[in-house]
Amino acid sequence: MSLISVDELAARLQDPTAEGPIVVCDVRFHLADVHQGRREYDLDHLPGARFVDLHTELAGGPGGGRHPLPPVHDFVALLGRLGITPATLVVAYDSAGGATASRLWWMLRSIGHGQVAVLDGGFPAWVAAGHPTTADAPHVLPTTYPSAESWTGIVTADDLAEGSALGATLIDSRAPERYRGDHEPIDAQAGHIPGAINRFHGENLRPDGTHLDLPHLVARFAGVGERPIVYCGSGVTACHNLLALSLVGVNQARLYPGSWSEWSSDPGRPIATGD
Repeated sequence: MSLISVDELAARLQDPTAEGPIVVCDVRFHLADVHQGRREYDLDHLPGARFVDLHTELAGGPGGGRHPLPPVHDFVALLGRLGITPATLVVAYDSAGGATASRLWWMLRSIGHGQVAVLDGGFPAWVAAGHPTTADAPHVLPTTYPSAESWTGIVTADDLAEGSALGATLIDSRAPERYRGDHEPIDAQAGHIPGAINRFHGENLRPDGTHLDLPHLVARFAGVGERPIVYCGSGVTACHNLLALSLVGVNQARLYPGSWSEWSSDPGRPIATGD
């Protein structure tokens, strides 16, 4: 399971133990104001949802880029604090069509936790469907999540620079104008990693913020192979493309966590511009 509809989730929450334990995680985040997601959560969230801070809990390790992965043992400790066990179905949502919730989805998948889904359409779709929200803090019973050795399914800047990832399709998930290098509002240089193709993560969605149907997603990612490498600005919205790839059966795609924010910070690395 990679996606769950608002109606499916509402039915599960009516009897949260009927099909096994479930934990809902609110991963709303805004790059322009990293505290806005928490403020939104405090005002209104899905019943029982735990807030997960992308900026400090799903990032913050020693790697390069704006949102390097945290040490895997820190992530495992977070799961325990959230009351998540290996048997728990985790449902992550945001207010951006899954663009940030998919980071939690990918991180769980990376350590072998397969019971995880992104709420299709996120918080806006939940509200639009008339499902209940609350400002009440959930009661969380902490647990201990088993240790994990390391992140899986990742490549490094050195892998790309040294050519050890040659032969794999490299997918840039940023907006086309940033991919082309028309302008760069955040990172050190404009452009993209040479050889990358552009598949803007936002184009995985319909206008209402839910995902395209399967035939359209299949067409978007046709020809990328079985083990593409995906990056974005900081390794967050790339996970949205990894989610879409999983929906079309490409389950061995890999993430370059440092992404463009790391790559472009080194003036010695090659950069391409244009289409």
